Amino acid sequence: NPPIVSSTCGAGSVQELGGLKTYVTGSQDSKLAVLLVSDGFGYEAPNLRKLADKVAAAGFLVVVPDFFYGEPFDFNNPHLDRDSWKKAHSMDKGFEDAKTVVAALRSKGVSCIGAAGFCWGGVVVTKLAQSDDIKAAVVLHPAHLTVEDINDVKTPTVILGAEIDSTSPPEQLKHFGEILSRKTEVDSFVKIFPGVAHGWTMRYKDGDESAVKCAEEAHGDMLNWFTKKIVDHHDLDDLYLDPIHVILLIQSRHPHFTQPVASWMVDQPVPNSHNSPRFVGIAKFEI
Repeated sequence: NPPIVSSTCGAGSVQELGGLKTYVTGSQDSKLAVLLVSDGFGYEAPNLRKLADKVAAAGFLVVVPDFFYGEPFDFNNPHLDRDSWKKAHSMDKGFEDAKTVVAALRSKGVSCIGAAGFCWGGVVVTKLAQSDDIKAAVVLHPAHLTVEDINDVKTPTVILGAEIDSTSPPEQLKHFGEILSRKTEVDSFVKIFPGVAHGWTMRYKDGDESAVKCAEEAHGDMLNWFTKKIVDHHDLDDLYLDPIHVILLIQSRHPHFTQPVASWMVDQPVPNSHNSPRFVGIAKFEI
């Protein structure tokens, strides 16, 4: 089910970031960002942008770069040379471009970054997770991951796989999970979704309720991981906190807190703070 790409879908806008055209959605002032690395169908896939908007609604700045420079994989092109396309758009090149995007985010004041990758993008994100460039990684139905890739992971990582997947068989992903579990300093888990096939998180049909439900479950796992590893572990010393980030922080540590309670707490003025229309001031929370 390849997507019908659209350059105008989504609530965000296309900007240049790190030299790449990038779909950007969410608060431009956020200190917390999520990088989404697409599968081979590229950054104009409607379901990908829909997910980006959903993550942005949770308080993150979300960026979805065009790692294929306007040439996503096109199943409908009978003249497409797959080998030439793969050579021109290697995962190693994608990794180098992703590092440039991460650096560009940091230059804009972003302090914590999570990354999620789908299929092709899963390999790119795994390579990012081999350093401290990002604080959390989510890899969804990856393509051609190796033991060597997993051996070098240093960042908290989740792998979400499909039961029906010849590209990344469940047995292989479970083996990756065993490798990660031996890294006591790296939090991780692997989850295999029953009854779904490779690409289920992106290439579902809107009219298929079961497929949508499975995709949304994976999206929820991804967002929960970012909330836990980025929001909950964010350095709060002398930090200008956007109210939505305070709400996310409180709810990640105390799930029984309701948003109205959290909103009331952050709406109270902080004495001698540097108030602005967006930020409530400098505060420390030990919850």
